[in-house]
Amino acid sequence: MIDKKAIEAHVRGILIALGDDPDREGLIDTPKRVASMFEEVFEGMNYSNQEIADMLNKTFEEDLDIRSNSKDMIVMKDIEIFSYCEHHLALMYNMYVTVAYMPKNKIIGLSKIARIADMVSKRLQLQERIGTDIADILMKITESEDVAVIIKGEHSCMTTRGIKKPGTSTVSTTFKGRFMTDESLYLKLMAIYQS
Repeated sequence: MIDKKAIEAHVRGILIALGDDPDREGLIDTPKRVASMFEEVFEGMNYSNQEIADMLNKTFEEDLDIRSNSKDMIVMKDIEIFSYCEHHLALMYNMYVTVAYMPKNKIIGLSKIARIADMVSKRLQLQERIGTDIADILMKITESEDVAVIIKGEHSCMTTRGIKKPGTSTVSTTFKGRFMTDESLYLKLMAIYQS
């Protein structure tokens, strides 16, 4: 679990290390506010992928005509998330996730896909790992090996520090199962993604 008191103490120390006075009016509650913010934006650190899968394991199986080798595809686009880069604790923003899967014997509620993306992003992350984590959880819940995740986002460690190139975006892909081996399926997904 997230230790808010320890975060408060460390933020106070950072303020001092920056040469400021943590007891001045504008900063006196900053350590407490930062600890509360961290508890919220890093909520996903409290859960493993398996625990998230268990929490969000709501699928629909009745009245479905789903064949495991069909070309039916479910795609959810433009799920907006943000996260924090584990290398600089810098914000990753304007991030849009596309998730696709080939149903096997069950489908997941659409809101659960967005919740998975949201919870996974609430960790110290790498963009590539966000995609891998989303795919892993979706595979656990749907029991489908055919999952794809595409993420496009901006990283403040690129746009506001270091090289300082605003507007630079990064695209990462995670393809599992038939999305790696079936070119027609891959092309169909990319056409949907780019539309």
